[in-house]
Amino acid sequence: MSLTADMLPSRYEGAEERVPQSFDEFYGPTSGVVQLPNFLAWSGMTAFDVLVDVERVHMYQILIDVGRRIDVAKFMDAGLLQQDWPMLRRLLPKQMIVIWESRLPLASAV
Repeated sequence: MSLTADMLPSRYEGAEERVPQSFDEFYGPTSGVVQLPNFLAWSGMTAFDVLVDVERVHMYQILIDVGRRIDVAKFMDAGLLQQDWPMLRRLLPKQMIVIWESRLPLASAV
C-alpha cells in the first residue's frame, strides 16, 4: 500500500494547542545564537542569531509551523514576535495567521 497525501494529518491539526495562551508564557532570548534541535530544523539553517532580523524571522517561522508549545515558549520572545508579526504574516499560511491571531493579540502589531 502506498502512502498518499490524504492519509497524512493536516499540518493545522492541533495547531491551536501549540500556541501559548498569553505573552507571559514566552521566555525566549532577545540576543545570542539559538541552536534549534534537529526535530525542528532538520535541514538548512539550524542556528539563528536573534539579533539578525532575517534569521530570527526565519526561526520564528519554523517554530510557528512545526514547534510544540514548549518550543515556541522557549525559543520565542513576546516583544520580538510582536515586532516581527507584520513580516511573519507575509510568510505564513492564512490558516496559521488566523490561529495565532485568535489566541494572541497580534493583529494590533500589524
